[in-house]
Amino acid sequence: MDASQISLLQAGGPVMWVLLGLGVLGLVLFIERLLYLHRGQIRSTEFLDGVKNILVQRRMAEAVTVCEEAPGPVAAVVKAALLHAADDEVRLRYAVQDAAVTELPALERRLGALAAIAQIAPLVGLLGTVLGMATTFRAFMEGGHYATAQALAGGMWQALLTAGAALALAIPAHLAHHFLQGRVRAIVRDVEWAGNEIMRYLLVDYRAATPPSGNAPEPIAGGRPA
Repeated sequence: MDASQISLLQAGGPVMWVLLGLGVLGLVLFIERLLYLHRGQIRSTEFLDGVKNILVQRRMAEAVTVCEEAPGPVAAVVKAALLHAADDEVRLRYAVQDAAVTELPALERRLGALAAIAQIAPLVGLLGTVLGMATTFRAFMEGGHYATAQALAGGMWQALLTAGAALALAIPAHLAHHFLQGRVRAIVRDVEWAGNEIMRYLLVDYRAATPPSGNAPEPIAGGRPA
């Protein structure tokens, strides 16, 4: 910060430092969530097509390995389906739903904190405005008819600074929260589509396909043969 920025923080009073702390925290949360969601969002159609191509060759263990190496909840849900490929439809569906329930809450982690910053910032700014006005009226009461404009301007300046800083923080925080929520919804849709698609494939196409003569499907380590 340069001298002018520090002077603005000092003129705004302690509330400005609170808003600065909230702003830094909000920025850290936004960057962390953005990177996390970016890593977790994969090309679901291409990924599932690749898994299906492996399954056509009856290499179940390799398909599971591909899912383990891919990041994000889509791969985790597909892996859960593959591990229960030999189960009946009810158990397969339960396994997929259980994997989704386990993975999806991590997507929304810390988004509530970012939304709270967007909601609290205007209230903190209002507090600074009230304190600034109180400072102005105190200077007016103490100075009486001899209160100078400079003495009164200090409190008014504090009130305006805190109000402006609060709005400058709340607006981008709301936009950041809305943007991240959109990314979460996109990943949730991918998870739902991938789960339904892999279940349909395992229940219909995979089980209906006849493996090559003398070449049975590979068993999954720790699980049942496909």
